[in-house]
Formats: sequence, structure tokens, C-alpha cells
Amino acid sequence: MSEPAGITLTRIEKRFGPMAVLRDISLDVRPGEFLTLVGPSGCGKSTLLRIIAGLEAQTEGHIAIAGRPVDALGPDRRDIAMVFQNYALYPHMTVAENIATPLRLRRLAGWQRWPLAGRFGRARAIGDEIAAEVAAAAGLLGIEALLDRKPGQLSGGQRQRVALGRALVRHPRVFLMDEPLSNLDAKLRVHMRTEIARLHRRLGATFVYVTHDQTEAMTMSDRIAVMLDGQVRQIDTPAAIYRDPADHEVAAFMAQPQLNSLPVTGAGAGAVEVFGARLAVRGLVPPGAKASLAFRPEECLLLDASAPQGLGATVSHVERLGAEGYAHLAVDGLPELVVARLDAERLGRIERGQAVRVLPDPERALCFDDSGRRIAAAERKAA
Repeated sequence: MSEPAGITLTRIEKRFGPMAVLRDISLDVRPGEFLTLVGPSGCGKSTLLRIIAGLEAQTEGHIAIAGRPVDALGPDRRDIAMVFQNYALYPHMTVAENIATPLRLRRLAGWQRWPLAGRFGRARAIGDEIAAEVAAAAGLLGIEALLDRKPGQLSGGQRQRVALGRALVRHPRVFLMDEPLSNLDAKLRVHMRTEIARLHRRLGATFVYVTHDQTEAMTMSDRIAVMLDGQVRQIDTPAAIYRDPADHEVAAFMAQPQLNSLPVTGAGAGAVEVFGARLAVRGLVPPGAKASLAFRPEECLLLDASAPQGLGATVSHVERLGAEGYAHLAVDGLPELVVARLDAERLGRIERGQAVRVLPDPERALCFDDSGRRIAAAERKAA
């Protein structure tokens, strides 16, 4: 395997006529890291990946791979391999032939690719080398028994492994993956994301991975770049983005199933007011300032209706998912439902229509100003 390469993007822009798809994107992908571009459909993440690959040309900006400018180079000269969402396998070829295709195109002259040429001389020696590399890649991915089958005889997960094998045999310095798991069922996605993460650790290569799935991004990545509206809004480790989102939109996108948000007014002394109730928060929202108090479902505390704290609410719907589930709550005065994540025992004690009280966890709830920007701890102290 080649040495992993870093990628440097400098002020990348992409426009289709007057429409700006990517806007002023600059980021560094470190050699050997697993970086995920995550965002909703239409945010530009796949376009950015295709620009890195050389399949699309940027309108402005520059790209360097391993410190070498590649703006003028085609995909075949960038030392990258790409895995697509739809696998892009040749249906008339066997698994072994699909995996071998990039090697045959690179190492054999035109006449040497003819069926009979492989029996003679140098072409035969190269063919043996290719077969050995195909076998090694298949062994790494656990598909040795599938080499004689054709794609139509394979499951979705097996096809995805074949697509990975075809990328592996090229020994690229950078792997680019465009939503490779989106066509798989839920159980297989869980399995394959573990396999891809393990593959990255074994290879030590640079991976740039595109997905709209927050769970994939959180569980597989060294770092995440959150893309919204054609911009990278935040880039950091999964833990840092979850713990310290830069703005309300990033926090909302990275929350599952949703981010709860309350309109509040600063009350001083580490408190806010909402619908006439006083709630404690970490730090200080300036007195009288309008803000949003945001909290994830697991940060939503559910109290008995008789509790003196929190906001009055009614259970609207209960989702039981086995060991845990969600309670959807109609909070008095709030048009949107609030969602609380609860364990099975707690869910078993509530039912639709029950009166409860909702309390955002004061140690983990996040505050955002009226423009959606995070109110950081240092800013709160200075206020």
C-alpha cells in the first residue's frame, strides 16, 4: 500500500450558472485520517468529493494531494480510488474480473488484454501477478468464495465488498467513498460501517467518506466536516462536534431523532425564563437577551406532573424500541413536540395523554443567540 496522502482544499467554489453549489471551502485532510463529509441532501458534499476526484472541475480554488497541485490532472493521475453508491460493477464480468479490471488496464498493453494473449510470455506473468493481488484483496474482504460469481448473483453487501476490492488493488494514496452504504438495509449498514472502519485501520490510508447519516459519521470518523448550504460549517472530532456545536443548525443536524429547542429570555444568575417558568442553565445568558435553549432527546428529563420544576406537558405519542424508546411531548405554549429518550422501564410507566413535566438537563443543554450562534462559556462569563 502506498504512503497515505493529505489533501488540501483552498477556497473551492462551484457554480452552475448563477447557482452557487459550493462556497469558499478550505480544509485540510490529514494523511491517513478518516474524514467524513456529512450533511443533508443537496448540501454539495458529493459535488465536493467529485471535485477532489477530478470528475468535476471547480469554478474557483485549488486542490493539492500530498502537497502536489492536481487541478490540471485527470482522475487517473491523482492516485485516488473511488467507491460509488451504486457499486458500478460490470455485470458481464465475474467478481475476480471486476476486481482485476483497474490492474489490467494499467499494466497490460491493448493486445495483451485479448483472451488468448494471457497464455503467453510477459502477459501471462503479469496475469499471474494480477491474480495474486485479486486473491489478496478478496481475502482481506472475506469474499474469496465469490470470485467466480457475477454481480447479479450477489447480495448488496457482497457487491459493496467487490467495489471496495476493486479500489483496494490499485493501492491508492486516497480512498473516496460516496454514500457507499445507502443502498443497503439497516442491519447490513451497521455491519458494513464496522467493516469499513476496520479496513481503514488496517490499511492506514486516507479516507474521505460522504454520507447524510449522522450515525455513520459519528461512529466511523476521525474527524467530521459538517456541510450545510454549500459550506463547511464545522470540522472537528465527532465528540467535539456533538459536545460543542458551532451553531444551532449544526447542533440540529447532528441530533437524533431531533434537537429540542425552547425560546428563552436571559434571567441572569445562570437562569433563563421560558413560558413564565425559570430554568437553570450552564453559564449566563445576559439578562433580557433573547436566545434558544436547545437539548437533545437524551438531555430531556421527564418528571411527574406534581414536580415543582420544569414545564407542563402532555404525552402525545410513545415509541417503544426495545431497550429504549422515545416519548413525544406536547409542551404547554410550544407549537412543536419535544422528544425525550427513555429506557424501557421508564417508558413502561407512561402512556398517551398523561400529564408530565419536562426539564432540560441544565448541565448539558446548549444556548444559542437569536442569530443561531453558540453562546460559548467564555462569552457567558464575559457578559
